[in-house]
Amino acid sequence: MKGMSYCLHSESHLDTGPIYVRENGKLHMVNQGTRGIQNTRPFRLFSRGFSVELCMNREDNRARRQRTDHFIFTYTKEGNLRYSAKSLFSLVLSYISDNVDHIDSLIGFPEQIAEKLFSAAEARQKFTEPVTGLRALQKFTEAYGSLVLCSLCLRNRYLVISAKLEEIKSFRELTCLDLSCCKLGDEHELLEHLTKEALSSVKRLLLKDNSLSDAGLRRMTAPVRVLKKGLENLLVLDLSCNPKITDAGIRYLLSFKKLNCLDISGTGLKDVNAVIKQIQTQIGLVHSKVPLKEFDHSNCKTEGWAEQTILQWEQAVMEAIKPQDNLRSRTAALHFYGKTHKIKEVVKCKLVEAETNASGNLQFYKEKVQNCHLPLKKEVAGSHELKNNKKRPLAEQERERTSKQKHLCLTVEDWDLLNTY
Repeated sequence: MKGMSYCLHSESHLDTGPIYVRENGKLHMVNQGTRGIQNTRPFRLFSRGFSVELCMNREDNRARRQRTDHFIFTYTKEGNLRYSAKSLFSLVLSYISDNVDHIDSLIGFPEQIAEKLFSAAEARQKFTEPVTGLRALQKFTEAYGSLVLCSLCLRNRYLVISAKLEEIKSFRELTCLDLSCCKLGDEHELLEHLTKEALSSVKRLLLKDNSLSDAGLRRMTAPVRVLKKGLENLLVLDLSCNPKITDAGIRYLLSFKKLNCLDISGTGLKDVNAVIKQIQTQIGLVHSKVPLKEFDHSNCKTEGWAEQTILQWEQAVMEAIKPQDNLRSRTAALHFYGKTHKIKEVVKCKLVEAETNASGNLQFYKEKVQNCHLPLKKEVAGSHELKNNKKRPLAEQERERTSKQKHLCLTVEDWDLLNTY
């Protein structure tokens, strides 16, 4: 007993600090002097508006602000606060999505979980970040291709193309690409990317009003004409409202043998009838007298996991140029006082229908063969041609063979393009 009392007496001299006791749902502080409980007033450890948030990554302030708690808070019917812990899968998914740019590879990873991971990273706007966003997006496009994006519509979004060019080039296995009204020109890097093997799956390409000329068509069709690669699977092509495309540039399009629909309205053609006949004889497309629904531009929409990512890019670009809207009032004041200004506003795409009407509707489609006897007639005609060829002199056949070889010869410009690949 003496030893115990001595121990208690010795411990009483230690500075243990304030002691708190919870009684009847309220927290009280023990008075060390009287060794009793103060009943004057409940003591609060924290202020009424104090809250605590668990953070796993203290270096990333942005991720800490956007991260939700690890608990789900709900209220009962009586108004009491109830919380339940999130599942381990949700916690792991949140952590990986916060560090998605550190993933080495997703090849072989299940698509169902990858889609949820992409959505979680997209909700945190990870793909809008300058460097890490591109690196993370490439991991998904390399592993899942068309699931990330199978159709991309960038119509009249040339600011998005300029800001996110590398991200756009990372998309693979696209089947539809709409770049209408973007004023890209012949030398744009994105047009050169169209000839790469990553976009050989494109079946519908809309390049309406892009300031293209014959040189741009030559560069775009060089892999198909020479290497039989690139846009070899193209079915629908829209080149309307490009007045710099002439009759000489149309011959580059004859290499698209699988083409089903073509629109060259509003181009700078001189001999329209000759071009119509050339297209019909070379690739079997018939001139349409009425507008085709394939060029309505309403069928091509952005589809895939990254659909919201494209909208986030567009929103970020619009927010970046929003301060320029305040200059409109200043511009109006300068106009009122008769002063000139050097402020160049963003020019929106307004297609001039007069140019299209001047050259007429030049849309072409591949007519389906309805008569089943046509192949038989062709075979009979072919047999007659064989008989006539036997009767021809050898000199004439040799002359015809050399003329065909001349058409197969490559120009110096084509060889220059081949050296770039």
